[in-house]
Amino acid sequence: MGGRVRVTAVDWQRASNGAAHHTEEYPCPELVVRRGQSFRLALALSRALDGEETLVFTAETGPGASEALHTKAVFQTSEPEGGDGWTAVTEAETENTLTVGITSPPHAVIGRYLLSVRASSRRKHSTRKLGEFVLLFNPWCPEDDVFLASEEERKEYVLNDSGIIFRGVEKHIRAQGWNYGQFEEDILNICLSILDRSPSYQDNPATDVSHRHDPVYVTRVISAMVNSNNDRGVVQGQWQGKYGGGTSPLHWRGSVAILQKWFKGRYKPVKYGQCWVFAGVMCTVLRCLGIATRVVSNFNSAHDTDRNLSVDKYVDSFGRTLEDLTEDSMWNFHVWNESWFARQDLGPSYNGWQVLDATPQEESDGVYRCGPASVTAIREGDVHLAHDGPFVFAEVNADYITWLWHGDESRERVYSDTKKIGRCISTKAVGSDSRVDITGLYKYPEGSRKERQVYTKAVKKLFGVEAAGRRTRIRRAGVRGLWRDDLLEPATKPSITGKFKVLEPPVLGNDLRLALCLANLTSRAQRVQVNMSGATILYTRRPVAEILHESHTVRLGPQEEKKIPITIPYSKYKEDLTEDKKILLAAMCLITKGEKLLVEKDITLEDFITIKVLGPAVVGVEVGVEVTVANPLLEKVEDCVLMVEGSGLLQGQLSIDVPSLEPQERASVTFDITPSKSGPRQLQVDLVSPHFPDIKGFVIVHVAAAK
Repeated sequence: MGGRVRVTAVDWQRASNGAAHHTEEYPCPELVVRRGQSFRLALALSRALDGEETLVFTAETGPGASEALHTKAVFQTSEPEGGDGWTAVTEAETENTLTVGITSPPHAVIGRYLLSVRASSRRKHSTRKLGEFVLLFNPWCPEDDVFLASEEERKEYVLNDSGIIFRGVEKHIRAQGWNYGQFEEDILNICLSILDRSPSYQDNPATDVSHRHDPVYVTRVISAMVNSNNDRGVVQGQWQGKYGGGTSPLHWRGSVAILQKWFKGRYKPVKYGQCWVFAGVMCTVLRCLGIATRVVSNFNSAHDTDRNLSVDKYVDSFGRTLEDLTEDSMWNFHVWNESWFARQDLGPSYNGWQVLDATPQEESDGVYRCGPASVTAIREGDVHLAHDGPFVFAEVNADYITWLWHGDESRERVYSDTKKIGRCISTKAVGSDSRVDITGLYKYPEGSRKERQVYTKAVKKLFGVEAAGRRTRIRRAGVRGLWRDDLLEPATKPSITGKFKVLEPPVLGNDLRLALCLANLTSRAQRVQVNMSGATILYTRRPVAEILHESHTVRLGPQEEKKIPITIPYSKYKEDLTEDKKILLAAMCLITKGEKLLVEKDITLEDFITIKVLGPAVVGVEVGVEVTVANPLLEKVEDCVLMVEGSGLLQGQLSIDVPSLEPQERASVTFDITPSKSGPRQLQVDLVSPHFPDIKGFVIVHVAAAK
C-alpha cells in the first residue's frame, strides 16, 4: 500500500451522539457529549489502513495540557478496552471510512477539548486536528460522581430549562416562574467561560483545569463566581432597596438575559441580584454543565453573622428593629441550591444533595461562597465537615431571640412567639408545579428527642463539650463586645396572648384592615399598654419606611379577649412599598407586672394576573395567548407594559403595550407565540408599570411535536 494515510473529513454524528448523550438541545456548533459514555465519529481516510496501522488520538483541554495532570490523553484504536483511561474502538470499517467509538473515563476533566489524530505505523504521519468538542458531567453514568438513578429526576434537575422559585412568607408562600434557559444560544459557552474567569484559573490555569473532574471543586468555584464579590463574577447584589444604574432583582424573569449581559459586557457584573437571582443563575450554570441541581427556599432563614447559633434582634419600646445594634437577621425567606453528587472527600454516607449558595452573605476561606455542604451532614449535626456546615446549620436551626433595648443601654429578653427558624423548606416537585416540603431532609421533627441530640452534637462541635450541656454560647451584642452571662433562659411566658388578624385580604392598592387580638389568660383584670409600629420592608425584614406608629391602653377583664382595629390607608404605604410588596407590623405589649410581649406579623400584598393559551400548542404553529390584568390602584394608570419570556416558546423577550387602565379596571391583552420546542414549556408574563411593583405570572404550556 502506498502513501501516507490522511484523514480527509470527519463526521461528528451530532444527531445520534446528541440523542444518546441527552445533549441534542445544545445549539452550539461543536459536538457536546457526556463523560464515561461512548460517542461515535466517522473518519474519511485517503486510503484504507493496512494491517499494522492504527489511529492514535489525542484529546486535550486547557492551557499546558499534560497527561500527568489528566488534561491530555493519548490513545489508539488497537488497544483493548479496559483500564481507566480514554479508549477508541473501531466499530465499522468500509474501504476508506472508519467509524470509531471514543469513550472518556467517568472521572475525566469536563470542558472544551481539542481532538487530533494521526496514523501510527513505521512511516512518519502528520497529526490532523479534527476539531473541538465539549465534555460534560454525566448523571446517566453509574460510575460518574454525579450519577442520579431516577430518569424522572434527571429530566427535572438536568434537562428542564424552566422552574419555580418559592418566595413570600411562611404563611403565604408564592410561586414565581424562572427561565433557566441552559440550552439557549451561547449559554454553554458562557458557563465554561465562568470557570475560566475564576481567580484560581487566572492564578494557575493548568492546575485549575486539572481539578475540573471533581463536582465538589467545580460547584465551589461556581458558587463564588455567580456573585461579583472578590472576582468580577456574574451578578452584583443589592439589598438597600435602591436599584439606580441597574435592574431591580424582581424584574428578572430568568438567567439567560443576565448571563448574556455579563458575557457581552466583557465580564462586568450585572446589576442587581438578590438571593433568588443568584440561585436561579447558579441552577442554570450547573444544569448546563451536567450536574443535577434544584432551587430550594427556606422560610424564616437565619443569617447568623457571629456563628453563635442565635439570631439576636434588638427592638425599641414600639417593637421597631434597631438597625445599628442588630447584626444578625432573620429573612422572610432565603433561596439557595442543592446539587446531587458523591462526596469522595467525606465518605459515602454524605453522598446525595449538597447545599450551594451563591448569595454573598459571609466569607468562606476568604471568599464569598458557600458549600457544598452535605444535607445529610446538616441533618445529623456534623457541622465540622467541609464546606460551611455551621453557617447552613444556623440558617435552618438558630434560635430567634428578641431583646428590648433601653435608653440606659441595658437590655432584657422579651417573650415573642415569633418564628421558629427554618420552616417550610420548599422546592418544585419533579414533573409538576407543586411545592414539595423537604424540611425533613434538613432536620428531625421539631421538639423530638433526635432533634435535641443533633443540636447538642452540633453545639459540641462548634463550641466544645462544656458548652453543650447548658446550650451556653459566647454571645455578642453590637455595642458591648463579648458577653457570656446569658445562659439563655427563655423569657417568661406572659399572662396575655396577642395575635394580628387580617380582616380583609391585603391587596395592593387597597387600604389594609387588621386587628390586634389580645386575650387575658388570668382570672384577674390587667392593664396593657400597646405600642404599635408598622413598616414597609425588604424580604430580608430590613425596614424601609415607617407607616404606622400608635399607642393604646387596653383594660382586659378576667379571661377577656379584645380586638384593637388597625387601618393603614393605601396613601400611607404606596410611596414606600418595595418591589417585595411586604409590610411588617409589630406590637410591644407592656403588661401590669412588668411582663412584656412582642407580637409581629409579616404581610405580603396580593395582586392579580391570569394567562390563558387559546388553543393547542404545536411546534412551528402560531397560537394565541390571552392575558388578563387589573389596575390595582384607585387612580388611572398609563405606560403599563407586558413583558413576556419563555424558552422554546419565543425568541428572547417580548414587550407589549397595555392600553391605559381606569381605577381597578380589568383588561385583556392578546398576542401570538410560535413554539420552537416540544414538551412542557413555561411562559412568563409580567405586568410592569412605573406606578406599582411588577405583577408576575406564569403558565405551563404543553407543546406537541410538529405533525
